[in-house]
Amino acid sequence: MINNIIFDIQRGQGVKIKEKNKEVKRLYRSGKDRILGGVCGGIGEFLGVDPVIIRLIWILFTFASLGVGILFYLAAWFIIPRNSKHKW
Repeated sequence: MINNIIFDIQRGQGVKIKEKNKEVKRLYRSGKDRILGGVCGGIGEFLGVDPVIIRLIWILFTFASLGVGILFYLAAWFIIPRNSKHKW
């Protein structure tokens, strides 16, 4: 890759950095690990963490913030798309 960059600079074409096709990891609501809207299940799948841990953290945050976690959950439910590969 460095040789290609040096060669392009020598030819006067400037620096061109080409990245190989990387699969972008996207956040979706889960249809497999859902209890209500699949938000915590989707976050768990995205992070590679058990969704139960995400749910416990979300519940603790909700109690500590006097209910703001519920508003965040509803917003995430609305914003995060559902995973079309899962059965709904």
